[in-house]
Amino acid sequence: MTKALIFDFDGTILDTETAEFRRWQELYSRHGLELQLGEWQQGIGTWGSYDPWASLPQHVQSRRDELYASLREQILADINELDVRPGVRALIEEAHERGFDLAIATSSDRAWVGEWLTRHDLARYFPILSTQDDVARVKPDPEVYVKALSGLGHAARHAIAIEDSLNGATAAVAAGIPVVVVPNDVTASQPFPPELPRLEGFSGGLDALLKAVRGE
Repeated sequence: MTKALIFDFDGTILDTETAEFRRWQELYSRHGLELQLGEWQQGIGTWGSYDPWASLPQHVQSRRDELYASLREQILADINELDVRPGVRALIEEAHERGFDLAIATSSDRAWVGEWLTRHDLARYFPILSTQDDVARVKPDPEVYVKALSGLGHAARHAIAIEDSLNGATAAVAAGIPVVVVPNDVTASQPFPPELPRLEGFSGGLDALLKAVRGE
């Protein structure tokens, strides 16, 4: 019996990933290059596995601090204009009303996640935040999920992980948690294992999520 939902944050609740990718695409384009989605996807849901600066010319890399300050400002401005993904607020509210325990398991830091949850009036639903600040290794390592389960006080089989990325789904599976993949624009083409349940959005609410896990 499912008692808890554990959400990834970036790309799952708030699609920060697509906004970031598009700004990096623009930077590459200004220097006559194309940022390949497949390369970018290596770094989604984790840290340290992909460096987008490495494929840029040396004269660009030499201005890294200056360029990144501007790039980050643009990305943050774009994210500030975003709402949460369609249907995710209704899903969170429904799960809360039906007595499910909720947590976040993310490779991002606590300050980042806490700020955006508060801005979108969702922090009150998530008493448990398992972040990069709480673990030695981020996704695809399962540690953030193990930590979230510990905080919730539930066994892995009684939870569902909701993920948008391959790194995130891999972490949840490694923690023994049933996972439902709900990809966004930049993760939809990732090579998710075919046995993982997948939804193309949150419009079906909690029942669609539960049915997906049961294979219905």
